[in-house]
Amino acid sequence: MPEPEIHSLSPEQFLERVRSFEFWFGAVQGYLEGREYGRDPELPEERISDPQREGLVNVLCNYCVGETAALEGAGGLIQLAPNRPTKVFLATQTADEARHLEVFSHRLQELGVNNVEAEVKRRSLPELLQFKARLLELIDRGEWAPALFAQNVILEAMEFAVFQRHAHNADLATGDILQGVIKDERRHIGFGENVLGQQLARDPSLRPRLRELRKELDSLVLASFEHTMKILGAPASDSQELGQNYLRAVERLGFA
Repeated sequence: MPEPEIHSLSPEQFLERVRSFEFWFGAVQGYLEGREYGRDPELPEERISDPQREGLVNVLCNYCVGETAALEGAGGLIQLAPNRPTKVFLATQTADEARHLEVFSHRLQELGVNNVEAEVKRRSLPELLQFKARLLELIDRGEWAPALFAQNVILEAMEFAVFQRHAHNADLATGDILQGVIKDERRHIGFGENVLGQQLARDPSLRPRLRELRKELDSLVLASFEHTMKILGAPASDSQELGQNYLRAVERLGFA
């Protein structure tokens, strides 16, 4: 018996459906089928200069730091999630983050990095490591809403902004990988916005706690933007614009 058209479902049924493994599998299949490590295998490898390669390796290493934080964060949030559909969605997000880490690591190998983990450790931005530590601390303390806010609003909005900006002028292979990752980030942000919006409607007293956490983490995000744009050789105005885009995105989600 065929399932009903998704937009004919009740709000509760709709949310359960879009958080399911079945829905996730169909969504990612649409833009990953026929790809190897997140990219079209027919795309040629562009020639880039040694300084460009060095900058790209630096940036990809820090993407690996961010995706490791997202992977461990999403996995940790499963134990705190309040219901089955939320746990299932976070399981799909954990798989997404693992894929992102894998494709960025593989791209580093294509660029000639032999020991990816050693290079990631050597090149990691301290702000990203601080962010990761704070996210995992929130999870260890069992703070569901603040941890979800840090993971699916702040971290995902940061990555979404950076990946979009980078994809515009990346080499063909890296740009193709980033476009697939961006599609996943949209879904993660939408989930975080929806879940936190519902929770804040039930318990508005959470808002000051989230506002305080955002104030703490924004400085790490903005410093990461500045370092990333510098590595990519972008002008300082690009870093400022990226920071403004991030701040607007978080405010648009209702977390000013």
